[in-house]
Amino acid sequence: QLHVVESGGGLVQPGGSLRLSCTAPKFDLELYAIGWFRQAPGKEREGVSCISPSGGNTNYADSVKGRFTISRDNAKNTVYLQMNSLTPEDTAVYYCAAEARCKWPVLAREYDYWGQGTRVTVSS
Repeated sequence: QLHVVESGGGLVQPGGSLRLSCTAPKFDLELYAIGWFRQAPGKEREGVSCISPSGGNTNYADSVKGRFTISRDNAKNTVYLQMNSLTPEDTAVYYCAAEARCKWPVLAREYDYWGQGTRVTVSS
């Protein structure tokens, strides 16, 4: 079964940074737009960012604009989410998934090949 694999989560203090990675062991991410999502306890999964297959088009949720940067290295079959100036409100399990196009809003129901997620905890 095709799926992506997220990594890079962890515990970080407020104001800190993390870089999440999304890769796919069994297919080429280069063929897909990739979206990052997050789900905090008791809340619905929300779209954070997406990037087009070429990397030329990106979108961000207002809550992360200016703090998060999505990028991709197709040679490494990896998409990244650089997260800076983290706050406790960013605490969630972060997921990536694949879709044909990066368009806003990023809707989880339109994405496929979900991974297990990586947990990000922002706390002092």
